[in-house]
Amino acid sequence: MSGARAQPGPLEYLRRWPIRAWLAMVVIYLYAPLITLMAFSFNTSRRNIVWRGFTLDWYKAALADSDLIAAFGNSLTIAAVSTLVSVALGALMALLLWRFRFPFKPALEGALGLPIVVPEICMGVAMLVFFTEILPWPTDLIWPFNLGAIIISHISFSFSFVAIVIRGRLASFNRELEEAAKDLGAGEWRIFWDVIVPHMRPGLLAGALLAFTLSLDDFVITFFTSGPDTTTFPVKVYSMVRFSVTPEVNAASTILIVLTVALTAVALKVSGGAVATIEAGEGL
Repeated sequence: MSGARAQPGPLEYLRRWPIRAWLAMVVIYLYAPLITLMAFSFNTSRRNIVWRGFTLDWYKAALADSDLIAAFGNSLTIAAVSTLVSVALGALMALLLWRFRFPFKPALEGALGLPIVVPEICMGVAMLVFFTEILPWPTDLIWPFNLGAIIISHISFSFSFVAIVIRGRLASFNRELEEAAKDLGAGEWRIFWDVIVPHMRPGLLAGALLAFTLSLDDFVITFFTSGPDTTTFPVKVYSMVRFSVTPEVNAASTILIVLTVALTAVALKVSGGAVATIEAGEGL
């Protein structure tokens, strides 16, 4: 009995050694470059191919680089503002497409997916033409208004991702909850804030995390819409690696990776708690 019990069942795939070996190779393939980058950010040698010793000097140099810090601040500001606006627009668009029927709805749904399928280089060129020919954006504005062109560009492609994520969440909404709220005398706004929005919360958090990550990591569209005084972190790193990949670049990239992982962990934690609360409420 003990020997037979030790054998993996037909659906216990993770107990089979070929599956474990395949998962291990996938993890190594995905994360080995990142781990290598982070390891060489502590290297005393400026040549990344040779390990000389451990040091924190490159982190000190990265944190002392005023241009790099300014670019990092620009990226965080752009990501924060574009995320807030993208979540608001994406939630309204998802609610519109999920709840209402109107003419040309399929066309609107198709247009919503265009920023996702259109090559990013085309989006960048389109934004460059828009902000130079159609709506010239002033370049002499004070910070953070000088970041307006980049923020608008990021919103234009981020809110589509948010809308699709939230609409997928709304697809699992139980319409009986809305009918029950109406029977109890709740109005449309009360139903929206007390019934629909709590159900949308995991989608809102997931969409916000996705929008923030896309904005923080974007290079192509930002490259076409940024000016001399609106350099973001990816554009700054690109200008640094054109000559050579130094440990200072590795240190700055490591800081960004750690920040992204931390934000992801917090968002997953909050999202998991929100899902548990909603499921408990629906169970009652």
